[in-house]
Amino acid sequence: MKRKLGWVLIICMVLMSAARVRPPDGALPTGHDSSQETKTGNGQAHTPGQENQSTAKLLYMGQASIRITTAAGKVIYIDPYAGDGYEPAADLILVTHHHYDHNSVDKVAQRHPDCRIITWKEALANGQHQKFDLGYCKVQAVEAGNNRWHDVKQCVGYIVTLDNGVSVYVTGDTSKTDQMAALSREKIDYAFYCCDGVYNMDLDEAAECANLVGARHNIPYHVLAQDGVYFDRARAERFEAENRLIVDEGEEIILESARGEK
Repeated sequence: MKRKLGWVLIICMVLMSAARVRPPDGALPTGHDSSQETKTGNGQAHTPGQENQSTAKLLYMGQASIRITTAAGKVIYIDPYAGDGYEPAADLILVTHHHYDHNSVDKVAQRHPDCRIITWKEALANGQHQKFDLGYCKVQAVEAGNNRWHDVKQCVGYIVTLDNGVSVYVTGDTSKTDQMAALSREKIDYAFYCCDGVYNMDLDEAAECANLVGARHNIPYHVLAQDGVYFDRARAERFEAENRLIVDEGEEIILESARGEK
């Protein structure tokens, strides 16, 4: 009996010692999955190392008014005037020329403290088309105007290249310019061509310009605006350029580069 009690005591002591043994710091218990999801502050599942992926987007607001939101959330307005969507605070405002339907800067009421406003004046400083590097995007001023209503010395177009490489060209109010053929070297992703045929080039000339520039997507804008409507879809559909993309007033698109980045 005493021998049996002794073995029982020995077994108990061994079990108690084993219970006190802990794995080394940082070691995981057997059966634990190191890729197990945790919860973020908003309660959504999050795998360690996984980042939130955003996309660059463009909202066409009508007439020549455009809002670009970068993947990092920077907000760029171009020629504010028409439509809705001016609530997000601006980081950059671009104005191609002084006409009221391109220069309603006051519509952008919300602006970040370091918001930059670049108009045709800064873009044509010293009579030269300027370039601006803002970190989250680069802005290149290019020729615009070249007709009786728009002086090339007081008008510009812009090429906006985002930090992910996506580029957007807006002609502003213009007819064909000498520089357009050279813009093919820029390998532009999205190009907007005014084509009202009254104060600027018509649909045929705009298509000719699109052929010169050779962007991946050619978009008609600044189509005749009447009675509070700032885009004529039927007229836009007569824009016969290759790689045509029609974006309706109030429509937002995702901006993708040739490499598929957003």
